[in-house]
Amino acid sequence: MFVILVYDVNEKRVAKALKTCRKYLYWVQNSVFEGEITSAKLEKLKYELSQVINEGEDSVIIYRFRSAKYSEREIIGIEKNVLDNIL
Repeated sequence: MFVILVYDVNEKRVAKALKTCRKYLYWVQNSVFEGEITSAKLEKLKYELSQVINEGEDSVIIYRFRSAKYSEREIIGIEKNVLDNIL
């Protein structure tokens, strides 16, 4: 499946959330990640993030799609993380 993950995490926990998300998805821009992921790896990512964030203070949103072909991306302005080297 293809996912887009967005988080709003307290400054104290941003580095850990970033590191966790980068293990599974591609960084797009500040607090935004996307990529193909299996259901099992998504569950593992969600578990690891739950260990990092404070659920009373932080927020993580995950959008799921069947695959990348069912999504479309449009960029206005500069692209923060160019994905040209990904096949």
